[in-house]
Formats: sequence, structure tokens, C-alpha cells
Amino acid sequence: MKNTGKEYELFVAKLQQAILDSDEFTFKKNIKVEVNKLIEDNCGIERQFDIYWEYELGGLVYKSVIECKDYNSDISVDKIDAFVGKARDIPDLKLVFATKKGYQSGAKKKAEQNKINLLIVREQNDSDWMDENGTPLIKIIGIDFHIKAPPIIRTFNPVVDKEWLEKNTNLDVTKPIKASGMSTEIIIEDVINNNKYSINDLANSLTSSQNEEYGDFTKVEKFEEAYITYSDLRMKLKGYKVEYSIAPPVIERIELDYSKELIGVIEYIEKGKKKTIFSDGIIKERAVKRIHNNNDLR
Repeated sequence: MKNTGKEYELFVAKLQQAILDSDEFTFKKNIKVEVNKLIEDNCGIERQFDIYWEYELGGLVYKSVIECKDYNSDISVDKIDAFVGKARDIPDLKLVFATKKGYQSGAKKKAEQNKINLLIVREQNDSDWMDENGTPLIKIIGIDFHIKAPPIIRTFNPVVDKEWLEKNTNLDVTKPIKASGMSTEIIIEDVINNNKYSINDLANSLTSSQNEEYGDFTKVEKFEEAYITYSDLRMKLKGYKVEYSIAPPVIERIELDYSKELIGVIEYIEKGKKKTIFSDGIIKERAVKRIHNNNDLR
């Protein structure tokens, strides 16, 4: 498919809009970046510009245009000449040129003579994740969540006071006592320690032994005066034996990949700086070192 350059123009426009929105002054002006703008020159001829925006300050209107070239090679001087010629008969335009790779030395000189700002507008690369000293920056943060399930009670065996049952209830103590209830409905009341809790609360309070983190465990509890109740049944409790299991924790990993949030980079050739633009509106600026290649000598 032929590269029409439209996709790159939209990419540059998106980054430029983010830059304008990040500045308090331009944000208040509600500046909107336009793509494929037609402007009539002094000869009555409509000229097309890839990107355009304007704002008013002190009664004056300031207009800026960006010429975009989605090239895989450095921009030559004739491309700057053509840009100058197109804008010559339109007064008070601030001219900016954007490309993905770089500029030949003749193009840089021509741009400097005509006060054209040169930009390299591109997607991120490995250099954007290095500081000025070449030290790698944090790109991905991995977070491990250890999800620990509460202990599971496998058996709960209460030891009731038989003599108390004979004196205080009509239950036949010679037969097994049958009762059922949800773990939140079976209540243990430790009178001496003024402590009251359900079987569900007991499960949540159980811990592993000192030497093991998970597995099968047993706990025996004795009381001086305590009661167990469920439904309409209440009995004096001497103690209980509970067998329970603790499962190993489940580990879930979440990765925060900041590179996915970096939507693009703008390098300002004259300033020797670059801005990295993130999807959440954060703009970071720092110095950039460019390595000269053979094209710079032309």
C-alpha cells in the first residue's frame, strides 16, 4: 500500500495537540490543531499545509504550520526550499518541519536562514528508556500478588458438659445430639475471657504452626466456662478439637508496561531536547544526544 503520509500527519497532530494541552496558557486558549489546512496567500492561491493552529494574544493572531514528511531518509535541502516557497506569500506564519529520521546539513542551514524549527517526530525507541548517562530507565514493573485463602475447617468436634446438659436441658444424653447450622450461626461464647465468636470467625483466626506455612493442622481449646449455641440450642462447652487445612497462597502477577503508555516523541533539533508524550497527558522533557552520520556532511 502506498504511503500517502496522512497517517504520519495525524500522528504529528496528535502529539502537537498533547503538547498544547499540557501548557497552561495554550490550554486556556483552547487551541485546536487542524490537519490539511488550506490558507489563501497574497496572490489569491490556496496553499495546503499539513498541520495548522493559531491563537490570539494581545490583539494579535499567531499562526503556526507544520510540514510533515514520513521519510525513511534524512530530509534534503530541496524539501525545505519547497516549504519556504509555499509559505512565502503568506505573512506572519511560524514555520515548523517534522520528519521521522533527520536532516541533511544543507537542509539545516536553509531552515536556520528562514527561521524554520526542525523537529523529529517519531515513535519510541530504546534510547527513550535511557537517561542522559545511558543508564536504563524503568520500563516494566512486575507486581506479584500473594492471595492467601483463609483456613478451611475440615472437622469441628465440641466437647460438651454432660452433667450440665442433664440438669439444664431435656436432651437424652445417651443418644448423639444432632444439630446443624451455618458456620456463621454456630456461636462459641467464652465467658471467662469475654470473647464471643462464630465458627466462621474461628476459621479466619486459625494460623499455621511455627514450622510450616501450609498443610493440615489440629487445634485443641479448653474452657473454664463457655457455651456453644446454634438455632435454639445452648450447651455448656468444655472445649473443642478442630482439624483444618491451610492451602498454599496463589500468586498472580501483574505487569505495568509504561512503554505502552508512551505514544510518541518529539525531538527539537535546535534546542537539543526531546519531549516524550504519554497517553495520560504527562509530558517529560530532557536533553538528547544525536549521533552524526554521513548525511550530515552534505
